[in-house]
Amino acid sequence: MSFDGMWAAPGDDPREAIAPGRGEKAVLGEYLDRYRMTIELKCSGLTPDQLATRSVPPSTLSLLGLIRHLARVEHSWARRVLEGHPELPRLYRTEAEPDLDFDGVTADEACVADAWASWRVEVAHAQEVYAGLDLDTIVSVRDQQIEARDVIVHLVEEYARHAGHADLLRECVDGRTGQ
Repeated sequence: MSFDGMWAAPGDDPREAIAPGRGEKAVLGEYLDRYRMTIELKCSGLTPDQLATRSVPPSTLSLLGLIRHLARVEHSWARRVLEGHPELPRLYRTEAEPDLDFDGVTADEACVADAWASWRVEVAHAQEVYAGLDLDTIVSVRDQQIEARDVIVHLVEEYARHAGHADLLRECVDGRTGQ
């Protein structure tokens, strides 16, 4: 069997190192961590120019924009919603530039380093929050009361959608497809 074009042969895929979960919280956490790793894999080995390559005009979608966007998503849901600090300013967003996560992408090492650092800090923080989280906890989102599990399911959905975007973006950049 050929594994040409795949990110890793079975047994070498770093996502396989995540132990299978049992129970709702473990399974949701496992799915979220696998999607996080998928995004990282899809962006690996690319230059700043490749990461900043836009999809198709007029879209500002790029792999680098996705990294910044997902840092913003992690920050907002973990810190602003789950921890109850809606007053915190959002990452990569201002009133004047609400899509700064995508629109502010530049093809340089500093922008790439900042995006990865922000994403990794926010993922690590979100994982800490998740470790102590009761999924039945009620949190406020735009004047609505929802369960924390709804936030986690939304994050899984957000990452799944953007992993699909990353597949297409990566294929446009260098032709690479894979799992």
